Amino acid sequence: MNLANDWKDYKILDMADGQKLEKWGEVILSRPDPQIIWKQKSYPEKWKTINAEYHRSKTGGGSWEYKQKIPSQWQIKYKELTFNIKPMGFKHTGLFPEQAVNWDWMMEKIRNAKREIKVLNLFAYTGGATVACSAAGATVCHVDSSKGMVAWAKENIISSKLEKRPVRYIVDDVVKFVNREIRRGNKYDAIIMDPPSYGRGTNGEVWQFEDNIYDLVELCSKVLSENPLFFLINSYTTGISSKVLENILNLTVNKQFKGKVSSGEIGLPMENSKLVLPCGIYGRWEK
Repeated sequence: MNLANDWKDYKILDMADGQKLEKWGEVILSRPDPQIIWKQKSYPEKWKTINAEYHRSKTGGGSWEYKQKIPSQWQIKYKELTFNIKPMGFKHTGLFPEQAVNWDWMMEKIRNAKREIKVLNLFAYTGGATVACSAAGATVCHVDSSKGMVAWAKENIISSKLEKRPVRYIVDDVVKFVNREIRRGNKYDAIIMDPPSYGRGTNGEVWQFEDNIYDLVELCSKVLSENPLFFLINSYTTGISSKVLENILNLTVNKQFKGKVSSGEIGLPMENSKLVLPCGIYGRWEK
């Protein structure tokens, strides 16, 4: 498992009984996580310092309980990258810290390419990967169906002082956008995708990971340049092995462009502990 263990502004302080105790800068949050099925707290005293706790509702969704006043938003840094954190209605904060594993990998690939790299970031959310690739010197096309998430990505680019870098922001359904890029003849040297398990596009288009991921990867291979650098799939879909993503890349991208295919898990270490929180899977193709 690849661990995001270079964070200074983010820490998992403890985890037990379905909840993770996290420190985001100076703010301590307790949020649910389905992987935490053990009961025992390692550091019971630390749970008394919670600023806000997210409670799931039995009828779906949930809400935040604020034990102390916290800012509506604040910033944290990862190396030279800056991100805006905001507690959202559905437990999220706008950032997945475990993705630092992928950011580091992408940034190294882009910097070592010694040429201009065009990146297509699909299901791009608040732009963690967009910020990372931009900081590494790439030109980025950021695509997400949520107008609010795309606006948040722009904030993160500005906060990281990258607003002069070329980033194209697109609010659209991913499949429709890629089809248009194929018709236009636009090409990309690297593709990143972080598709949801289930979702709806801008006009109600239904996305189901198991049903749609293979077709999307096959479609995206048509917008790769003649000399592509990498193709990354990230997933939080339960029940899917990372080997499945590796198989898909072997059957599509690697058949067209011979390279190296790999896959694995990503996770977050808990501070002062041997415990690790599994946080999803990835599949990578690289030249």
